[in-house]
Amino acid sequence: MAIAAASGAAYAGIHLTTPSAAASAPPRASLSSRPSATRHRHRSSDPASSTPLRVLSTTPANGAGRVGGAAPISVKFSAVLAQSSARPSIVPSVPGTWRTIGGTTMTFTPAVPFIPESQVTMTIPAGRVGIRARSGATLPKAVVVDFGIEDGSTLRLQQLLSLLDYSPLAWTPVGNAIPATDTIGQVQAAYAPPPGRFSWRQAGWPTELTTLWKQGQYTTFTRGLVMSFQADHGLNVTGVPDAGLWNDMLTSLAEGVVNTGGYNFALADKVPPQTLTIWHDGTVVLHAPANTGIPQSPTPSGIFPVYARYRYYVMHGKNPDGTPYSDPVQYVAYFYDGDAVHYFPRADYGIPQSLGCVELPLAEAAVAWPYLAYGTLVRVVN
Repeated sequence: MAIAAASGAAYAGIHLTTPSAAASAPPRASLSSRPSATRHRHRSSDPASSTPLRVLSTTPANGAGRVGGAAPISVKFSAVLAQSSARPSIVPSVPGTWRTIGGTTMTFTPAVPFIPESQVTMTIPAGRVGIRARSGATLPKAVVVDFGIEDGSTLRLQQLLSLLDYSPLAWTPVGNAIPATDTIGQVQAAYAPPPGRFSWRQAGWPTELTTLWKQGQYTTFTRGLVMSFQADHGLNVTGVPDAGLWNDMLTSLAEGVVNTGGYNFALADKVPPQTLTIWHDGTVVLHAPANTGIPQSPTPSGIFPVYARYRYYVMHGKNPDGTPYSDPVQYVAYFYDGDAVHYFPRADYGIPQSLGCVELPLAEAAVAWPYLAYGTLVRVVN
């Protein structure tokens, strides 16, 4: 069962039975009892009927952020509302219940939380078909309130990425697992993750990778997993969780769509003879001589996820002496700023020669490129 960011829900208002015109009309006056034309016309003694209805406050307020996914939404009005009044609309919509409290406040309680990071718009309708007071007063114009929902749990994000086979760690729940198609349970778990255990799927990973794993923390390790999922699902590859990411993860889980490409990790060692080693599912698939940056333009040490890839590319920039360069390269995987793993022709490899990139021979670059997918971590050491 796919989970959409806007799961439709209809809310039924309360309709009063209106007496018929014949039953409610006063007795017809006789000609002799009709008032003189010179008498003043009757005017309403109820000033509220001519006073426009106003919105006094909303909770959340317009522009609010990090609102709880299941927090009630309230609108306070300036007058007692008619029982048959319309209700505000909420987009994306979730199942829930509208209630009028104290006559002047409408409150919506979600039955299912909003997807984490959702941007919610509540429109309070105006005019004769909009919100109406018991006196008959209406809003002169619609009121629109926008607010953002809080992010979900990083721990649950890691659990889902493991369940979808994007992580080198498997996750096993303690106790009964939430069914993948349980929409309500899965969205609730995004904010309150169930207990469970993580374990490495393969034993062949180097310590340079295993020491990066931090359960419940949004580190570069988890960011790389998110980027990999985003790339596979046509999302913007930002590494930043948003409503689209959560929605697509829950949908993929419900539909049984998992990653089949395994997990990759690359390690560039700057100690001569310099090398690049790549693991796939815990097994070394490439160990090759490589060139890193010269002292004037060194390759930075650190952990970086691949964020752009090109089969062919022309790199532009300036040499340390200020002269420009324009170099055609192949099998390109950018991991930090303007630095990438790629093929570049050299007489030899294994020593500092580049301007920050990790250069490989042609045959080795062709082997490396398929494993340097979006989100793949490249760790540069020494």
